[in-house]
Amino acid sequence: MNIVTLLPFIVLIGAMFLMTRSAKNKQRQAQQMRNDMQPGSGVRTIGGMYATVKEVHDDTVLLEVAPGVHAIYAKNSVGAVLSDAEYNHIVHGIDPDDEDATDTPVVPDDASSLTESVDADGDSADKAVALEKTDALEKADTVEKADEAAEKTDAVEKADEADEADVKKIDLGKDDTVAAATSEDDKRDGGTDAK
Repeated sequence: MNIVTLLPFIVLIGAMFLMTRSAKNKQRQAQQMRNDMQPGSGVRTIGGMYATVKEVHDDTVLLEVAPGVHAIYAKNSVGAVLSDAEYNHIVHGIDPDDEDATDTPVVPDDASSLTESVDADGDSADKAVALEKTDALEKADTVEKADEAAEKTDAVEKADEADEADVKKIDLGKDDTVAAATSEDDKRDGGTDAK
């Protein structure tokens, strides 16, 4: 055999060897990364969900996907273990390079902090009263809009009733002789009444 005819096969086998070697290397690195997971580290699943590791078992991981919400995932479903700075930047929006991050007000998870009395001056109490007033105004606007819609609906219904009454008046005001002559003409012409 000639070496020129074997050259394509040699190149093909070499390419397959290199591809399988790099794939095995990636699998080994991913397995090492999953084995290095510790409770408290932030992870991204292969589905794109960010969570915090609570417990690590042989084949499973307990993840906290939201405050107080825990889920059990297979270790293979973890796509990446993130550094604390990267996890906080993505999940909490904390920029590690930003020096003014401590000055930025934190948005509360619930509305309870909006009605609590924080300082002795009564600023938060004034805010709570202002919030209650805006809520009352919004409710009043909603009631007024509902009343207007009901009035419009009543007006439309009355107009429909008036139209029906006009139609009845027209039907009742027809001359009986004209109606009889019209029905006889229809019968002669093969109208629907003749059948």
